[in-house]
Amino acid sequence: QVHLEEPGGGAVQAGGSRRLSCVTVISVVKVSSMGWYRQAPGTPREFIATSTADGTTDYSDSVRGRFTISRDNAKNTVYLQMNNLNPGATAVYSCNAVLQLASWRLPGEYWGRGTPVTVVS
Repeated sequence: QVHLEEPGGGAVQAGGSRRLSCVTVISVVKVSSMGWYRQAPGTPREFIATSTADGTTDYSDSVRGRFTISRDNAKNTVYLQMNNLNPGATAVYSCNAVLQLASWRLPGEYWGRGTPVTVVS
């Protein structure tokens, strides 16, 4: 069952910008932290950014100052604005969220399927 969908991937020119979205497509009681990771071919998955429910954010040093995470709590959606992209940012970007699906269930960690971003020079 799909819990998170990530529209917004695709090809972008080096130096350009792209905004990714992560939409919670399942009914939930609560959404806690939401964040982004990426994985380039042949490399381990890398943390990019996270946002807690109260808006506290954190970034990896590799994207700090160029990427911005934001969220719309009313829509249970998190965004990743990526600016000044370089070919090194080419990867599959995946959304991660802590969701509570029902009041009687404990929160759990869920992943989107990932969306590819290709930066071409």
